[in-house]
Amino acid sequence: MDCIFCKIAQGEIPSATLYEDEDFRVILDVNPASKGHALILPKAHASNLYELPDEAASKALVLAKKMASKMADALDCEGLNLVQNNGELAGQTVFHFHMHLIPRYKDDDVKMGWKPGKLTEETKEELLSILR
Repeated sequence: MDCIFCKIAQGEIPSATLYEDEDFRVILDVNPASKGHALILPKAHASNLYELPDEAASKALVLAKKMASKMADALDCEGLNLVQNNGELAGQTVFHFHMHLIPRYKDDDVKMGWKPGKLTEETKEELLSILR
């Protein structure tokens, strides 16, 4: 396997590491959206959220909370986006599960969002019947 995030998470490629334990490495993103933008990388490879074991998914969210709190205090940011993409159409470019922690500041130039749609009664009933 030639996964760059596996190599970074395992320490084979140097990184600006903010946190490390036996399961995860948290690094500064080399192409940050904002000051302090970090990535949470599991050391065990999973291409996306669908492949990530439940235990690792649980640990990732707890770690995200821990890092977000630390970043909010240390960076004095006014908000934080937690972003996780799955699949090329969703914006995933490295196919190793990872979470972005993106600190937000007043007047920053970070763009995220979508145009809100309208949930129709027909679509609601269809989705409830297939997703419950």
